[in-house]
Amino acid sequence: MDIDIRAAEPAEYGRLGEITGQAYTGDGLLDQNEDDTYLNVLRDVAGRVGVGEVLVAVQDGQVLGGVTFAAPGSPLADVAGPHEAEFRMLAVAPEARGKGVGEALVRACIERARALEGVTAIVLSTQPAMRGAQRIYSRLGFVRTPELDWSPIPALTLLTYRLEL
Repeated sequence: MDIDIRAAEPAEYGRLGEITGQAYTGDGLLDQNEDDTYLNVLRDVAGRVGVGEVLVAVQDGQVLGGVTFAAPGSPLADVAGPHEAEFRMLAVAPEARGKGVGEALVRACIERARALEGVTAIVLSTQPAMRGAQRIYSRLGFVRTPELDWSPIPALTLLTYRLEL
């Protein structure tokens, strides 16, 4: 599959917001409730662009998925420490799953982290139910870091992974 990974363009923010929100609600990871605060965050691509780098996977002009990359010090980072980059909100449209889109987006984040001076690792958080994404992380060399697992809300513990660069 010939996939182009690049910075999201303003005309793509709406579609990527839909894909990201759908990835979480469609997989039963969030309630399908318009008042869900995190669902609104997931859909707000424009809000992330100002404080992080939002990447899209595009094929034949169609947005297939995206991810948010947070360089060290970004307010988008949840678990990154000094000298660590982080990525969040990896999402792939249902029709593009299983075709290498998610892996291509993760690889792009790894390359961005490697290109930053002083960055020694890249980290991420994931929900326990996100098994497909976890397979990608393991295949690319990420290791579980249970000591960094955390709970954004009482009913949810997020699993963390780290890749030494």
